[in-house]
Amino acid sequence: MKKFLMLMIAAGLSVIFLGCGPVSVQNFNNMSVEDVVNKDASTVEVEKAIIRAGTGLGWVMKKMNDGNIQGTLVLRKHEAVVAIKYNSKEYSINYIDSKNLDYNPGENTIHPNYNGWIQNLNKAIRVQLSTL
Repeated sequence: MKKFLMLMIAAGLSVIFLGCGPVSVQNFNNMSVEDVVNKDASTVEVEKAIIRAGTGLGWVMKKMNDGNIQGTLVLRKHEAVVAIKYNSKEYSINYIDSKNLDYNPGENTIHPNYNGWIQNLNKAIRVQLSTL
């Protein structure tokens, strides 16, 4: 019985540690604004919704030029930087850079927390767009 218990614990720990490995970098490309907005949105309205969404989650949102925002999230010793390109019809969120997230450019993999942060940012943008 003791051997069986030890094997079950070892198997459980293996599953936990295997699930913590790097994952493919997630980007959101050509996400429709029209799917969540009840009217024709202007580019300025989309821009403001993106900035509100990011800042609400702790991202530093910097407008680089018309149609392009850079978002930076710093949590403890980790940093993620994304480019958000947008217009009145769609937006995209794409990886630019990171620190202490084990990014591997050859395999395009990163720590799984990054994808969670990006998914949360995308959801927050959709919520802000739905209020237009």
